[in-house]
Amino acid sequence: MNAIVGKADIIAGLRCLDIEAGMNLIVHSSMKSFGATVEDGPRAVIEALMDVLTEQGTLMMPSFNHGAPFTAAGPGYFDPRSTPTTDGIIPQTFWQMPEVYRSLNPTHAFAVWGRDAEAYVKDHHRTLTFGADSPLGRLYSDGGYCLFIGVTSGANSFQHTVETMSGAPCLGLRTEQYPVRLPDGRTVAGRTWGWRNERCPCQNDWAYDLAAIERRTTVGKSTLRLYSLIEGFDIIARHLRCDGCPVRPRRNEFTVASDWGDEHVRRNTEKA
Repeated sequence: MNAIVGKADIIAGLRCLDIEAGMNLIVHSSMKSFGATVEDGPRAVIEALMDVLTEQGTLMMPSFNHGAPFTAAGPGYFDPRSTPTTDGIIPQTFWQMPEVYRSLNPTHAFAVWGRDAEAYVKDHHRTLTFGADSPLGRLYSDGGYCLFIGVTSGANSFQHTVETMSGAPCLGLRTEQYPVRLPDGRTVAGRTWGWRNERCPCQNDWAYDLAAIERRTTVGKSTLRLYSLIEGFDIIARHLRCDGCPVRPRRNEFTVASDWGDEHVRRNTEKA
C-alpha cells in the first residue's frame, strides 16, 4: 500500500527548508514526484505553501502554455481566464484559485498570489518576458527564492531571467506576436519573446554549482530544493558563454520586428 502524504507533511517539509511567513517564492513542481497519494491532491500542496508564506508573502508559479493555443489543435488565442498551462497539475490548479492573478503574456504567463500579487503581473505584457520588470525579474529584485518540488534544474525558469538581464542574443526581445483575448472580450495582439533556434550550448552547466547553495529535504519520495535568486543569478551568469555564440532567436509565422529601443533594453537588462 502506498503511503499517504498530507498537507501537514508538506508544511513540515517547507519549514525544514526555513521557508517562512513573508518570503517571496517561485515554485516549479511535479505532483507525481511524491510517489504516493497526496491527500486533497494539488490543492494540499498549494494550501501548504500559502499557509507557510501567509498573505504577507508571495507565491508565484509559471502558468506557461509554450505556444500550445497557437497550434493547429488550439483555439488560436491566449485567454488568461481559460487557457490551460502545460506546466502540470499543481500550477494548473493554482492559477484558477481565488485571489490568484495571472499575467497577459501570450505564451509565458505567470500566476501570483499574496502580497502585491496584482502588481507583480500587471505590466508583464508591456515588458520583456523574463526581463527585470517581468514577474520573475521583480521577484529576484525583491530577494525572492526558487523552490523545486520533485523537478530537475531543467525546470529552472530563472535561467531565462539571468540570460535576458545579461543580454543573451539568443532570445528575441518581444519578437513574436499572438492574439490575446482580454477579460472584456476584446482580442488584441500580445508580444512575447522569440525562443532560440538551437539548444543553448551551456544549458544547465550551472546546475552543479547551484546545487551547492540549495537547501534540501524530502516529502514522501519528492525532493524539495530551495535556493536564493540573488545567489543563483551570479552562479548562472558565470556559466553563460554568449560571446561568439551563433545561436539566435527563431523565426516563424508569428515573428515580428522588436518594438523595443535601446533605452528599453538597457532598463530591462540591468542587474538589480
